[in-house]
Amino acid sequence: MDLLVIGSGAREHTIARALQQSSTVATVYCLPGNPGMQLDGIQTVAIEMTDFVAMIAFVQAKKVAYTIVGPEQPLVAGVVDAFQDAGLAIFGPRKAAAALEGSKTFAKEIMAAAHVPTAAYQAYQTVQAALDALDDVRYPVVIKADGLAAGKGVVIAQNDVSARQTVQAFFEQGVPQLLIEDYLEGEEFSLMALVANNRVYPLPVAQDHKRAFDGDRGPNTGGMGAYCPVPQISDQCVAEAVTTILEPIVATMAERQTPFIGVLYAGLIATQHGVKVIEFNVRFGDPETQVVLPRMTGDWAQVFAQLLKGETPTLQWQLSGITLGVVVASDGYPTQSTTPFVLPTLQQFAKRNSTFSFASVAEQANQLVSAGGRLYTASYSAETLGRASQQVYRDLAQLALPTTFYRQDIGFRMQVK
Repeated sequence: MDLLVIGSGAREHTIARALQQSSTVATVYCLPGNPGMQLDGIQTVAIEMTDFVAMIAFVQAKKVAYTIVGPEQPLVAGVVDAFQDAGLAIFGPRKAAAALEGSKTFAKEIMAAAHVPTAAYQAYQTVQAALDALDDVRYPVVIKADGLAAGKGVVIAQNDVSARQTVQAFFEQGVPQLLIEDYLEGEEFSLMALVANNRVYPLPVAQDHKRAFDGDRGPNTGGMGAYCPVPQISDQCVAEAVTTILEPIVATMAERQTPFIGVLYAGLIATQHGVKVIEFNVRFGDPETQVVLPRMTGDWAQVFAQLLKGETPTLQWQLSGITLGVVVASDGYPTQSTTPFVLPTLQQFAKRNSTFSFASVAEQANQLVSAGGRLYTASYSAETLGRASQQVYRDLAQLALPTTFYRQDIGFRMQVK
């Protein structure tokens, strides 16, 4: 069978590569994809993710068995609705359910209805109202843009000056509403789950590194690296999160006639008072996908087919060792874009032991060039974090360019425990 993955980043590269490993799959298309995917023989399709009509026509012409949606933008715009209305199989939430990520206030309302623990908050629609609210907050405080922001719409303000600058900046950027919420202390982790027929199938937890620079310094990014599993998060803690957070959210969505089907990603924090929600996403995380999917020893194409048929998925996980992923980005990310520059050849990447998942890259004169932002993720599995780290960083050192950067300490929170 032929399959389609919607998206163009390292997450979608990882999903497509996982699907391609199935003996039942002939071709995996990625729309629009990126030229780095050629390393794995994935066929890219030059159609924009917003062009639902052209996407549907392509799927019908190629007789694609089913489609997986990677990024949040087409989900929030209603791509699942469009495909299902055309009678096509697609895995992901419909537009009404995708609001769980598309609107932070909607997510907070659902959490309140489901009695799911999260930080206390207030929403503000004007600059002055938000600035006035800062007179009474206790720092640090979390300020969130209400809407999609590619993982960069959250600022942890340590003081009043930073908070007021953030409020001004968000509204100047056209954010219609922002949330000011309490800062939660504890161990953060990412719990993704496959959801179908109101049943939750959790995946192994991962830990993302959001800040740009070593030691969790610098601005928030879309993610600079991750590792899986997370030994300092106990099985009991994960079980608590499933029963007190994921399952109540799925049940509440169903009760509200907006049933959730797809990948439910919970950004969580283990506090002294139990596990609480930082945010929800409605798709696989990036870079978490790059370290979680490779740990499934079964057939991902079969898993999605089972979910779409309403069957219980066959999920088999590698129980030993650890998978580490490090993101390489263009200098200036996430605040500035840089002039495109030539990257190493695909052959040079292929000679390394790490697995490379490409993101913001383009092709010029048969060469890979940067397109700004996060360029690729290097991942590797080993028996220990030290061995995985040693291999990944050895490979990156041989591919490093002065116009790129990456964190040297991915996994440090596991090491200090």
